Amino acid sequence: MDGEPESASTEARLQRALELAYRYLGKRDRTVAEVRAHLAGKDIDEAAIDGAIETLERQGYVDDARYARTFAEDRRRLDDWGPERIERRLLALGVERTLVAAAVSSRDHAGELDAAVALLSRRFGAAVPATERERERALGVLARKGYDLELAYDAVRAFCEGRTAATG
Repeated sequence: MDGEPESASTEARLQRALELAYRYLGKRDRTVAEVRAHLAGKDIDEAAIDGAIETLERQGYVDDARYARTFAEDRRRLDDWGPERIERRLLALGVERTLVAAAVSSRDHAGELDAAVALLSRRFGAAVPATERERERALGVLARKGYDLELAYDAVRAFCEGRTAATG
């Protein structure tokens, strides 16, 4: 009989944690770390948080691998982010390094190069970076978007060669 009130209390804490988590997840997808931090900020005890996370994962509401893949695809397509910037952001959101690596490596070097050249084309249009200063500016655009320096150099070179060949 002594175990019943404690069991009911544990169940009630788990239900409260799940209610808060469902409400939090109703706005957008979240990582396990984000949900955990949100629940901790609502004074939910660790055991209830663990139980809620386990339930949410089992139900498919929280899936860091899916989150990382979707995040990487969206940031590439919508914001022209490169792999380094995507990786930094996912790690900051608490996604495990192995899941981040899998999401970031889904595009090969040629795909990243094409994306970087397309970004330069949208950013600079017909204005081919002719001077060293303009090429450095183009490199800076790619670096800020999260492309590694070697790929950025290749992209600027390809962009300049492609534009030069097309115009003359």
